[in-house]
Amino acid sequence: MVKILVSPMNVREAEKSIVGGADIIDVKNPLEGSLGANFPWVIKEISLLVKEAGKEISATLGDMDFKPGTASLAALGAAYSGADYIKVGLYGIRNVIQVKDMLNPVTKSVRDYDSRKKIIAAAYADFSDIGSISPLELSGICDELPVDGIMVDTAVKDGKTLFDIMSDEEIEDFISGAREAGLICALAGSIKTEHLSKIKRMGPDIIGVRTLVCRDGRNTEVESDKVAELVRIIGR
Repeated sequence: MVKILVSPMNVREAEKSIVGGADIIDVKNPLEGSLGANFPWVIKEISLLVKEAGKEISATLGDMDFKPGTASLAALGAAYSGADYIKVGLYGIRNVIQVKDMLNPVTKSVRDYDSRKKIIAAAYADFSDIGSISPLELSGICDELPVDGIMVDTAVKDGKTLFDIMSDEEIEDFISGAREAGLICALAGSIKTEHLSKIKRMGPDIIGVRTLVCRDGRNTEVESDKVAELVRIIGR
């Protein structure tokens, strides 16, 4: 079963995401980037709603440069505020060594607080445009790290989708690499309705959306009926 992750940026949107039937409520701030971080008190308030509804909550740390200390503090803040999944955007990460030097302390800061929390490493389909590491390298690296999953998203929100940037074969390689490494696999990146049948066939663990379930574009409000329609199409 493909879980549906919806990314609200406030309590009202979180309520609509829950009503629509999303599995994971992903707190972010799209005004600060693809994986822009929201405020701890927003995560905490949404967490209370999400847990009452029997759902899971994730939180983004931001599109991070290579600053392991900053990322570790942000990760601990997200965990303390109630997030079940902590998503680290490897925006300014250039190579394997930097990935390890970033994710090891992030994981330690979270697991020392609560060993049940899950760490998700997120790379970008348009990695060559921003000079970061390829998502196709993640499964091989994270197989050796104490992280729980990997995700691919798009960094530049210019209308191009995940499927415009990566070929079907590359996306399938990303998914199969995650499976072989025993990692949760998530796809995101301006996913559209026409991509959903293909995604169902590919079978990632999670798909992440915002624009698809907003009234009119990424920076407008999430609507519960659009979330419900996505749930219906995915087939749950």
